[in-house]
Amino acid sequence: MRRGLVHVLAWSLATGAAVTLSWWGVHTVMAGTAYDPPRALPITVAEQTTQDSRPLASSTARPSPSASGSGSGSGSASGSASPRTSPTPSPSRTPSPTASPTASGQVKSYDTDGGRAVFSLGRSSASLVSATPAAGWSMQVWKTETWIRVEFASGADRVSVFCTWHDSAPRVEVGTY
Repeated sequence: MRRGLVHVLAWSLATGAAVTLSWWGVHTVMAGTAYDPPRALPITVAEQTTQDSRPLASSTARPSPSASGSGSGSGSASGSASPRTSPTPSPSRTPSPTASPTASGQVKSYDTDGGRAVFSLGRSSASLVSATPAAGWSMQVWKTETWIRVEFASGADRVSVFCTWHDSAPRVEVGTY
């Protein structure tokens, strides 16, 4: 009897040590690599007033909790997913830059039929902040030391947002072909 208890105790300790070591190893590897929060861009008061009139698409938009749910707000435990809500696109999507100042320059957003491209425009260079294709469109990005091109494509339709700064301050051109 005593020998059986010693074996059970030894097995329990070894199993506990193995689980603890495995958890510690996975936790150490995963810490700081997964689930980093997205970076947000500052919104100025002028930008808020111009953007309140039209909805914006976002790759990080979360669906609002359903009013007909159980009220707990903890999600669905039964395995059925609530329908995703997506912003309604504006009726006329023309290239319309919006800007907000940052430490490195200005952040400007260019809305097109194919999607949205956001650039950070400095005095002598630019960088791509984000590019999000519209529903049914695909996207491709090319970057060099003096220009960035974002192309949205849907079938034979193409929309290109081209930012250059090789001979002057950064400038953006939007073309449809």
